[in-house]
Amino acid sequence: MKLDFFKYQGTGNDFIILDNRKGQHNALTGPVIRFLCDRRFGIGADGLMLLNTKSEYDFEMKYYNADGNESSMCGNGGRCLVKFAYETGIIRTTYRFLAVDGEHEAEIDEQGRVRLKMQDVITINEFKGDQVLDTGSPHYVKTVKNIEEIDVFEKGRELRNNDHFSPGGINVNFVETTSDHEIKVRTYERGVEDETLSCGTGVTACAIVNYHNEFGFNEVRVQTRGGWLSVEFDRNHDGSFTNIWLRGPAEKVFTGTVEVGV
Repeated sequence: MKLDFFKYQGTGNDFIILDNRKGQHNALTGPVIRFLCDRRFGIGADGLMLLNTKSEYDFEMKYYNADGNESSMCGNGGRCLVKFAYETGIIRTTYRFLAVDGEHEAEIDEQGRVRLKMQDVITINEFKGDQVLDTGSPHYVKTVKNIEEIDVFEKGRELRNNDHFSPGGINVNFVETTSDHEIKVRTYERGVEDETLSCGTGVTACAIVNYHNEFGFNEVRVQTRGGWLSVEFDRNHDGSFTNIWLRGPAEKVFTGTVEVGV
């Protein structure tokens, strides 16, 4: 079977996108997804997304990790899918789409950057002096110094597989504050089982943990290995975080056709 695919990336977090508005890819299997995402034998990507039709929404986002399993929300993936929707003729001033964690809004600015509204964060929990929160996906945030010297693969894998977070595991972020409004982040992603160049929900989690205004509006610029993102949000007196927006580039890399087994 031949698949027409599109490859997109957002700050180096890369995705295979399939246009599934006619339902032709509903029978896609885990082994096929793993093959497509394999960087040696397939196309290569951190994940795969389907653009589905959904009544009352502009589209539905269905996301799979590189291991072939359907995953929780992917922020950079959501931004890339919005850009793909725009470039395939779904033209909107404001997008409204459905993902696994619920409804999202998005916009594309004049520079082509995509601004994606994330789910509210009600609480931040502590685990052994570090922070744990859910930004559509579960994230562990560990503040460090000299972030470039951290062995993200080994330390991230250890925390990702900690029994406390079983059976699903957790994404692990290492964050270093570089100025009052800027941080640097490196992330070990479950489902990829390695460090990725960027993680949208992880960047969002790290920005929230590193708020600089006690209450009200915050904007945090985030440097990842794949480029810069920014996160805007309101911190409320009850400790919750609302009006969370993730902004950054989302770009098409190439398109193609691949032969896969059914």
